[in-house]
Amino acid sequence: MDDNKTRTPPVTPPPAQREAARRSAQNHFAASEKRDTEVRKEIQRQQAATAAQMIKLRALRLQKEEADRIAAANAPAPAPKTRKKKAV
Repeated sequence: MDDNKTRTPPVTPPPAQREAARRSAQNHFAASEKRDTEVRKEIQRQQAATAAQMIKLRALRLQKEEADRIAAANAPAPAPKTRKKKAV
């Protein structure tokens, strides 16, 4: 017996059911896209905050290095060390 001849062809769902399935899929993908967009925005915000912090820290480091350089240039020269003569 050939089962292919006894099987009935698949039934196409009614248009209302197809439309509901299509809307459900679109809603799912739209929600996914919205989440992706929000995640991308949050990542950009974090990158901007990190970049701003790095710029601030770099400016502070350069300012300190300049102050240290000026202080070293204005510092008096160290007194030369004197050698003590050995007692014989």
